[in-house]
Amino acid sequence: MSTVPIKAGTDVIEPVTAASLVRREVVSLPAYDPGADTDEVAALSGVARVVKLSNNESPFGASPAVAEAVRLRVDDSLSRYPDPTGKRLAEAIGKSLAVPAGRIVLGNGSENILELLCQAVLDPGDLVTTQAPGFSLHEIFPRMMGARVEKVPVTAEFGFDAIAWRDALAAGPKLVFLANPCNPTGAMLGAGELGRVVAGTPKSALLVLDEAYCEFARPNPDYPDGLEVLRGQDRPWIVLRTFSKAYGLAGVRVGYGIASDAALVQALDRVRTPYNVNQLAQDAAIAALGDHAHLAETVRRTGLEIARVTKLLRGAGLRVVPSSANFLFIETDHRSDWVAEALHRAGIVVKAWREPGYENFIRASLSTPEDNDLFVLCLTEICAKGAR
Repeated sequence: MSTVPIKAGTDVIEPVTAASLVRREVVSLPAYDPGADTDEVAALSGVARVVKLSNNESPFGASPAVAEAVRLRVDDSLSRYPDPTGKRLAEAIGKSLAVPAGRIVLGNGSENILELLCQAVLDPGDLVTTQAPGFSLHEIFPRMMGARVEKVPVTAEFGFDAIAWRDALAAGPKLVFLANPCNPTGAMLGAGELGRVVAGTPKSALLVLDEAYCEFARPNPDYPDGLEVLRGQDRPWIVLRTFSKAYGLAGVRVGYGIASDAALVQALDRVRTPYNVNQLAQDAAIAALGDHAHLAETVRRTGLEIARVTKLLRGAGLRVVPSSANFLFIETDHRSDWVAEALHRAGIVVKAWREPGYENFIRASLSTPEDNDLFVLCLTEICAKGAR
């Protein structure tokens, strides 16, 4: 690129680079970590099939009804824009939850709605409260808008720290992100703990309850349904859920939010792209929502593997956080990057956790029993060798 100044009349305009135009908030953002590329891991390991445990996807796939719904619509969906309002899907979700469709917002995954909330609500300097360790986009999107982020740590046993949350909420955040169950730990808040956060959140703040993994936690009688907790609250709130995890639709990207009122949905509509959820995704989600048996079987099989693998890993001397989701947060006593790279050489992909204070943890979403057994074998061997 030329660096010769350009003359405009008597003024000299100094050349600029594209990088110099980028807002400073964006320059300082950490990159989102999607996990290692499976093709690269396959080339490194030489295995015929990579075991991918990095993105909390369902190994049991989507409902068979989804494939049929997509097959019936694929010919006329590829060349036409989707319904920009997602009316049929919003009505189906609203009917299943006894909520008016006007209070349902759709997103290209629930993380898209996290971004829309930050774009619609946050001004530079606003305070956002979330948890640590936590989902990175709960920090990245607010910082993108110039907001300040305070992260409330868990206790030493990965439990809810009521005093820390009380103090953080008293500081007057404008936006509160709370995941239940938590990503990456899988730990859940009980009704009393969730109630304390709701009661302590200023009514001037928007409370965002991220329930991306709620389906896996529901069999636990102590797990509170966030929608039912918030339904009668006279305050702004939104509950986020997704079809990516338990419903097995990660590839088509569709999530949704249930808002306290239609005005919040209308505000999000003003900042979202008009066609943010494609038509095949809308049709797939409607079909998945109607197959209760498939969802129940996915949750049942996942719960069995969570319990079994937790027991195996603890028996091998590893610390595993009790999980109410479809993944495990595992302390290895070694740097997470080193453990993840060693697993890559065995053809297994996990998420190395790099958040300060948790650099010795990995997060592994569970797969089929055969895949999980291979993971346990390789992880325990790697950790044992690293301890020598």
